[in-house]
Amino acid sequence: MKHVLLLGDGMADYPLEQLGNKTPLQFSKKPNMDSLARYSEIGLIKTVPEGIAPGSDVANLSVMGYNPKLYYTGRSPLEAVSMGLSLSDTDVTLRCNLVTLSDVDDYKNKTMIDYSSDEISSQEAEALINEINKHLKSNEICFYPGISYRHCVIWKNGLTNLNLVPPHDILEQKITSHLPKDANSKHLLDMMIKSYHILKDHPINKSRISRGLNPANSIWLWGEGKKPSLTKFYDKYGIYGSVISAVDLIKGIGILSGLNNVEVEGATGNIHTNFKGKAMAALEQLDSGSDFVYVHIEAPDECGHRYEIENKVKSIELIDDQVLGVLLKGLEKYDDYKLLILPDHPTPLSLRTHTSDPVPYLFYQKSNHKKSEVTKYDEEQASKTNIYISEGYKLMEYFILNKSPF
Repeated sequence: MKHVLLLGDGMADYPLEQLGNKTPLQFSKKPNMDSLARYSEIGLIKTVPEGIAPGSDVANLSVMGYNPKLYYTGRSPLEAVSMGLSLSDTDVTLRCNLVTLSDVDDYKNKTMIDYSSDEISSQEAEALINEINKHLKSNEICFYPGISYRHCVIWKNGLTNLNLVPPHDILEQKITSHLPKDANSKHLLDMMIKSYHILKDHPINKSRISRGLNPANSIWLWGEGKKPSLTKFYDKYGIYGSVISAVDLIKGIGILSGLNNVEVEGATGNIHTNFKGKAMAALEQLDSGSDFVYVHIEAPDECGHRYEIENKVKSIELIDDQVLGVLLKGLEKYDDYKLLILPDHPTPLSLRTHTSDPVPYLFYQKSNHKKSEVTKYDEEQASKTNIYISEGYKLMEYFILNKSPF
């Protein structure tokens, strides 16, 4: 039996007046998802447990079958593992964004203009992170360049539970009330302030400004945590599998769970990603022996954070056409297969951040071709079925082992 899980990060949303009071899932043209819905189980699932912030880290751990209350230790260590960084038991990692802040004099009164510095190139970002290391690296702190605006800090013998705020949650807001406040994180704030003076006049940022791009004029530290220990996916479910994603967070979960990480040329983590390439890579993994593939598409989430209404709709349509459409054709040759489609969490355009609301899921099995009462795949249709999975981490057992989560 082949199993394919297609996850549209942040795909769920709220109705928008600009879309005729429909959600992007309702508004988008997605013939493949909608035709499958007529022969699938459609319901709602709670991927983020109560009391835990609705990050992609928590939600994807849950969807992957790991109870966040037992396994979650923070976002950045998952990314650090994907970057190949070696972590000791006493190391604390932090996500380091290169962000764009407004140019008012007092750092604490600046506004968060852009959490991604116009999705700065990895080459430019590496040079800026290297410059930060020249000035701020110490025996306890070191910065490591990653992809685009996403980077990592290792803090030896560091502390957690610092209540650091993700920059994508405070777009167009003053950063004053969102800066590190704890006495244990004062040196983190000091580094953030110093970074502005290091980066604001850097030649790379002068060049970006001249080209009409946002400068990466500050670091922003958040998402602290320690290296988690995950039970191997094979030990839990008895099958080998692969992960396909452009995002270090998802790759890190894959590595820690013993899944094969697959690199796809042109995979970017935004709407300009290689959608079809991810689908083709998934089919190749199935052909080469994997019985499970986790296909992660980041684009809807990025569009939600950036308030790009048209692009969020477009990203869902591209997932339907260039990912799901390709997968369905490639899966036809198998006598039987299971397909699961869902978001990890909502990223409502109206809020520009994640929420903990339940998300719609679609569960299709080729050999269980029963006509349902559902005509489309979206939040409203899912809510009408009265099918609800309250503990998201149980979905994977249901998907692979047929163990009821109800």
